[in-house]
Amino acid sequence: MDVFDILDRLVAFPSVAGKPNGDIAGWIEAYLSGYGIQIALLPGPEGDRSNLFATIGPAGVPGYILSGHMDVVPANEPQWSSAPFTLRREGERLYGRGSTDMKGFLAAVLAVVPALAKLRLATPIHLAFSYDEEVGCRGVPHLIARLPELCAKPLGVIVGEPSGMRAVRGHKGKAAARVIVKGRSGHSSRPDLGLNAVHAMAGALSAAVSEAERLTRGPLDTAFEPPYSSLQAGVVAGGQSVNIIPDTCTLDLEARAIPGVDPASLLAPVRAKAEAYATEGFQVEWTPISAYPALSLPQDAALAGLLRDLTGEAPLAAVSYGTEAGLYQAAGFDAIICGPSDIDRAHKPDEYILASELAACQRMIEALGARCTI
Repeated sequence: MDVFDILDRLVAFPSVAGKPNGDIAGWIEAYLSGYGIQIALLPGPEGDRSNLFATIGPAGVPGYILSGHMDVVPANEPQWSSAPFTLRREGERLYGRGSTDMKGFLAAVLAVVPALAKLRLATPIHLAFSYDEEVGCRGVPHLIARLPELCAKPLGVIVGEPSGMRAVRGHKGKAAARVIVKGRSGHSSRPDLGLNAVHAMAGALSAAVSEAERLTRGPLDTAFEPPYSSLQAGVVAGGQSVNIIPDTCTLDLEARAIPGVDPASLLAPVRAKAEAYATEGFQVEWTPISAYPALSLPQDAALAGLLRDLTGEAPLAAVSYGTEAGLYQAAGFDAIICGPSDIDRAHKPDEYILASELAACQRMIEALGARCTI
């Protein structure tokens, strides 16, 4: 199978995050088993989805991990020009949900596997394919926890998120949470008898706006756009009718933090403000939604030098979006981003990748294989 056949098969699996993924993981497992590769399917605690880890070469020797996620975001937008889970090719463009983020990278890796399997690798190349990245990197921590039993400590992790095949050394960390305020309903003519949850949430929302403004003043890291950590309220919901005192209000918010700043700590002022309303009779629930740390690989790291050699370009300092790379680094492994396509095409109708981008990714992986050969 060539890279286009593989991408066609991968896109056909509607592997939306948060759903069972046995079909796509099983297909990849069967594909790899045909080349005599060591494979481990690693079920997560949910019981209906798995990470996949495979090794080409000697597992007991430090090597490199090619990391990607099998899940995609939903494809419910009406603007799709064709069925999102059917790969459509028009010239250089290959359309389909996940073609950019990030089944294109998976397809390029799998297309090179037959060549890698024929090499006498002194340094192993591992494949680490995760689940539920799109809902907060929920699957990969379970895979990372199993690495000590699966392989020697890796020399580095290449996370193939779309970066135009330009390696990237850094990204911000993220934390997201939901706060629910519950009050007491009643007729709007007697506000003294109720507890208006929307009014209480206004205090928490005001704290979020104030904190977001404060963060613009620093600390700063000019490698990023914007150069400061950020906080935003993304979803507010509450109330039924203008003449009913709303008894429930929900706020979803997120923080994105430059390296060196704990993203969860940025949400603390909002949480404190919301929970203070408990003293006034409200019930307040705070639930973390997702979190991952920032990535910050030093410019002089060996992995950065390797990617410079493999791609022919010096790695970029940072990007604004987040990846699983920060979790690998937090676990003690050097990590870097490098993958085909452009992040601006992701999570949109008519998502696409270019055939030339797939070819460039294959060349990079082939060059890595050559570096790892006896």
